[in-house]
Amino acid sequence: MRRKRIYGGILLALFVALMVGGFDLADDRNAGGFWSGLHRIFDFPGEVLGEAAEKIALLPAHLVTYLPALIETINIAAAATLTGALMAIVLSLLATRGLAKWPRLIPVFRRLMDVMRAVPEIVIALVLIFVLGGGPVPAMIAIAFHTAGALGKLFSEVNENADIKPVDGLASVGATWSQRMWLGVIPQVSPNYVSYALLRFEINIRASAILGFVGAGGIGYELKNAMSWGQGKYDEAAAIFILLFLSIVLVDQLSSVVRHKLTEGRAS
Repeated sequence: MRRKRIYGGILLALFVALMVGGFDLADDRNAGGFWSGLHRIFDFPGEVLGEAAEKIALLPAHLVTYLPALIETINIAAAATLTGALMAIVLSLLATRGLAKWPRLIPVFRRLMDVMRAVPEIVIALVLIFVLGGGPVPAMIAIAFHTAGALGKLFSEVNENADIKPVDGLASVGATWSQRMWLGVIPQVSPNYVSYALLRFEINIRASAILGFVGAGGIGYELKNAMSWGQGKYDEAAAIFILLFLSIVLVDQLSSVVRHKLTEGRAS
């Protein structure tokens, strides 16, 4: 025990030293901007809240103005989640031992899902914006691509716990692979599928808002414009923050209720 504690203390000390050294190096390359700007960390939020308080009478009008952009963001997230979930179902079934149509290709499909969820949405969106131009379509494709990889991993783990007897029974009467999956596996795992998809929908709303900063449309694009103008537009930025916060909280609460009903048969 004493030897383990000594080794643990040495590793902890090395970790702390590496973290401190790495931070100092990064801060030096950034012209020491962290410590010199630390005391101003609350300046920008203070300016936004101050201007929003001065123009509080305009807040309802701003909320109505930017509501269509919020709806566009939610639509991007919903379309991406639906498309990604459908792709994930197929990939997960092809990557699950005992269920895969081509067992030798299981590693290929698993590595494909690894690549899909390893590439950040913003990288995919930037490439697609360069090819397709700005707008919601590149954002939807980028989020759907990443969602397929992330949900595919979760769905494959769910598939491994499915009872194989219905699949064997369907195979004995000559059912095709798609019929075995649709009738023997999907009914067992669909509650967990929907639960994970709803959880991913919450994540995708935030992702679609972030992608708006790179020209992918939605409320993130409007927030970028409001913040770029600086003072004089901070009240609009505050209204967008409020809309985004309320939408995420509402979707989170509704999806939590639905997920608990699906997985446990009751609301939380």
